Amino acid sequence: MLLRMLEEASVLLWASFLVLAAPVSGPLATVHKSVISVQPPWTTVFHGERVNLTCNGFHFYAQEKLQGYRWFSGKARPRETPGNTLEVRDSGQYRCQAPGSLPSSPVHLIFSSASLILQAPYSVFEGDELVLRCQKRGREKLAVVKYTWNRKIISGTDESFDLLIPKASLNNSGCYQCIGFLENAYVLRTSQTNIQIQELFSRPKLEVTDSQPIEGKPVNLSCGTRLPLERPDTRLHFVFLRDDGVMISNWSVSPDLQITAIWREDSGSYSCGAETLTGGIHKRSLPLQIDVQRIPVSGVLLETQPQEDQVIEGETLVLVCSVAKGTGNTTFSWHREDTRESLGQKSQRSQRAELEIPVIGESHAGSYYCTADNGYGLIQSEAVNVTVRSIPGIKRGLVAGGTTGGSLSILLAVALLFYCWYQRKPEMSLSQSLGPASCIPMAPLSTGDVFQGDTIRRPLTLGPPGPLNPMCPAPVELQQLYINVHPRERDLVYSEIQITQPGAEGEANTFRTSLEDQHISIVYSEVKTQL
Repeated sequence: MLLRMLEEASVLLWASFLVLAAPVSGPLATVHKSVISVQPPWTTVFHGERVNLTCNGFHFYAQEKLQGYRWFSGKARPRETPGNTLEVRDSGQYRCQAPGSLPSSPVHLIFSSASLILQAPYSVFEGDELVLRCQKRGREKLAVVKYTWNRKIISGTDESFDLLIPKASLNNSGCYQCIGFLENAYVLRTSQTNIQIQELFSRPKLEVTDSQPIEGKPVNLSCGTRLPLERPDTRLHFVFLRDDGVMISNWSVSPDLQITAIWREDSGSYSCGAETLTGGIHKRSLPLQIDVQRIPVSGVLLETQPQEDQVIEGETLVLVCSVAKGTGNTTFSWHREDTRESLGQKSQRSQRAELEIPVIGESHAGSYYCTADNGYGLIQSEAVNVTVRSIPGIKRGLVAGGTTGGSLSILLAVALLFYCWYQRKPEMSLSQSLGPASCIPMAPLSTGDVFQGDTIRRPLTLGPPGPLNPMCPAPVELQQLYINVHPRERDLVYSEIQITQPGAEGEANTFRTSLEDQHISIVYSEVKTQL
């Protein structure tokens, strides 16, 4: 007897140690106890019937290595079986222990000799269908059956003797009783049966890596819960909420959420929810307050790109304002100290901001500073003196060179034009020029001229080619094509010079007669006539 008592005490002590050492966070429980099941599922049966018990283990390393399955029943000596089932016929409390696992929770079986019994399942979890059955022994049949819950009648029917609760909840726990009415009006009552609905999973608990994180730092949230060993395959998904139930994540099978960067405006009350994938059972954690800490700005510094003594007129100047410390949304401002002019302002979640002056001039020389503020007060940088340098001669030389070069190009072009014209000796009468102020001779009008409004157009005629001078890049034809006299300014005359060049594939001494095959350049000149 003493040996058996010591053996049972050793098993209980080992089980208690592992239960205390097991972690409590995460979606799955890790207390590796054996699980006992009952078939048929009732804990109360009539005397003489049989019940089969099945023991399931989880292969956890235990202090004692069992060869078979061990069964415990009250004060009786434990017995071992090679298989995991045991048939019982006697009332009592039964436990089992599978190899490599801890002993199971007890199951209490009743083999009753009463005339009327209430049969209830061994274990019922939230969301399960709860069936209670009222059974009578003997040949007499029940006419009416009523059920009570906590001594209140909840059902009365003559169609079915079973009480069905489709989706049990924790609120359905309590004491149940069956009342049977025989056809001879005799009434039978069962004893009170306590039924405890078990949690399918525990209420989730929200955990956070830091409840007072520094602004801008990452924060990890974890929604921990536990599943019973009898239902290890139950699938859950999780959601995280803030303040009045505002979702900050989608439903996910992962119980963890990482906030990569948390800000002061994210401070508030957080919670999480866990739910079965079928949506039948939903539970929400208690709220957890998270207060995000902001670091005030300090060490404000203004720098320039290029450096303040290397700024050249015409280049771009960048003013860089930065802070050594400071988190959150920071407002940067740039100012000129000598003129007290505000140059610009930017607000952003950064410890650095830039302001660009596209084209710097001598008027931009002066003293500059910047300020930064993230809600704890304005901090000003030290002033930086910007000197604008110019390189003498380069700018004026470029302008003068451009003007001289342009004039020289025009003069050379005009000289070449008249030289080639002289070499070609076109059949044009200088006496028909427009006067002393004319610079381009005009041919007289003929009957072949075409009038278009104020414009008189003469058909293009090409003369025979003359000898080509190597100084002339192409033959030049000077002909009067347009005499456009403005109706209001009759002293204005426009003439057109058409310069034609033969095609690349043609010979030098051959002109094409088709205008489409010629490369044409047109020069218009305006001539003021002297009246």
